[in-house]
Amino acid sequence: METLSRVRTLSRALVVATKLGAWRSLITTAATHPIHRLAMEEGKVEGVYPVTMVPGDGVGPELMLAVKEVFKAARVPVKFQEHHLSEVQNFASEEKLEQVLNSIKKNKVAISGKIHSPMDTLYTGDLTSYNMQLRRKLDLFANVVHVQSLPGFKTRHNNLDLVIIREQTEGEYSSLEHESVRGVIECLRIITRDKSERIAKFAFDYATTKGRGKVTAVHKANIMKLGDGLFLKCCEEVAGLYPKIKFETMIIDNCCMQLVQNPYQFDVLVMPNLYGNIIDNLAAGLVGGAGVVPGESYSDECAVFETGARHPFAEAVGRNIANPTAMLLSSSNMLKHLSLDYHSRMIAEAVKKVIKVGKVRTSDMGGYSSTTEFIKSVISHLQPPYGI
Repeated sequence: METLSRVRTLSRALVVATKLGAWRSLITTAATHPIHRLAMEEGKVEGVYPVTMVPGDGVGPELMLAVKEVFKAARVPVKFQEHHLSEVQNFASEEKLEQVLNSIKKNKVAISGKIHSPMDTLYTGDLTSYNMQLRRKLDLFANVVHVQSLPGFKTRHNNLDLVIIREQTEGEYSSLEHESVRGVIECLRIITRDKSERIAKFAFDYATTKGRGKVTAVHKANIMKLGDGLFLKCCEEVAGLYPKIKFETMIIDNCCMQLVQNPYQFDVLVMPNLYGNIIDNLAAGLVGGAGVVPGESYSDECAVFETGARHPFAEAVGRNIANPTAMLLSSSNMLKHLSLDYHSRMIAEAVKKVIKVGKVRTSDMGGYSSTTEFIKSVISHLQPPYGI
């Protein structure tokens, strides 16, 4: 009861701080924030952290197997509570969705594969995909994708290091569509001040705590003057509270071109939902594709770790060719979130060593190695990180 009272008191304090503009970014404080630490410590059993695992569709289950094998070899003190949820397999029901939600809410931390939404079912049943329902019901408002070049793996642009922060609970993905008359579809795009301010504060706090010098707000306010205009205005107002962080704005179409021509000009980018979905995948292509970029999503209370470019890669299922790099790096970030820095660094460094050596690479990286061979190579490179 005493612990619960402390959590409630801290929660109320966080709400007040947020309203006063003193938001602290969950990306850096989640692991050390009292609310998160109390919740995670309460969930531990004999020093083991419970984590919800949702394998998802496509190669998701194969990638989760990679995570489990590497964690076992590294003796990571994490116990996975696995839940299968899928719209294309026989794992779709409100009961299963509720089980996943309850597990994530209890554990506060999850690792997830891509839950595929088949296009041939869009005109039947609920228009809201399971992915969107999870994000909305957990209020996973901030998606963070750190796009970073991997040493030893050459691409057209090397030494890239930029962060894409995306608001992912409203915008074009509000699932508010209807057919007004036959052959005419109306789709509502929702932009609110509260959520625009929240994601802007998150982006500037991220830049501040990570020592980054610039935030670029991506928009289309020249055409969507009210919706994107509101988002841009909120970003400008929040920027005024962070005088040490340089603030720029850029129209989405120009941003896509600039990312291809000169991505080095960017540091932290913040944007509404649909733009973020597009830019995430474009930027992932700059450093090697969907198989190498990790991602994560945050609410006030939960963190879900996933690949940065959400691609089910269904054509690779069962062929043992999927690249586990992105998911392993995401799992490393998850361990850092749990304050398991030793294991986090051990796994991240092992993955990067395999890529830098270059002898074991999957087909998407120009090699001929299987997923199994990549995993074995990562395990063989596991060793205590320097400095610990």
